[in-house]
Amino acid sequence: MLFTTLGFSQETYFGARLGINISNLDFEPDATFENKHRNGLVFGGFVDHEFSESLSLLAELHYSAEGAKDKNLRTDYIQLPVMLRFAIGDWIKIGAGPQAGVKVWSHEDGFKNIVFSGVAGIEYMFTDELFVDARFSYGISNILDDNPALEAKNNNIQFGFGIKL
Repeated sequence: MLFTTLGFSQETYFGARLGINISNLDFEPDATFENKHRNGLVFGGFVDHEFSESLSLLAELHYSAEGAKDKNLRTDYIQLPVMLRFAIGDWIKIGAGPQAGVKVWSHEDGFKNIVFSGVAGIEYMFTDELFVDARFSYGISNILDDNPALEAKNNNIQFGFGIKL
């Protein structure tokens, strides 16, 4: 008889992440005004559940300063990205998934209170605890509330570092 044993290690890690955003708004139709990018901060915590050595699910809760440079186009969110991630070797993970965001300031300002995005990223582990990462998120939903003839979606590049506890 031939027996095969499959081993699946399931571990859960908690941690913190800090980074910078380079964000802008993608208008449709194109903006008729100067639309400069905004540099902002992103910080929060995460849970990373490993189903196996090569597959994990990452869920975060973080604050993210997004929008455009113009003070009337700035939007700050509490976001919940959830990414399915695949390991490439021992030190690199790539992943993608959905992200929901809730606006953190004025609720009657012409911006929607809840927005959705898609997010993808890559992570490099320096040690078993320390990592750096890069991500790109693209807005799926229109962030504007008042003007049905104009649509704006957040584009965001993040560079971060973090620690697994």
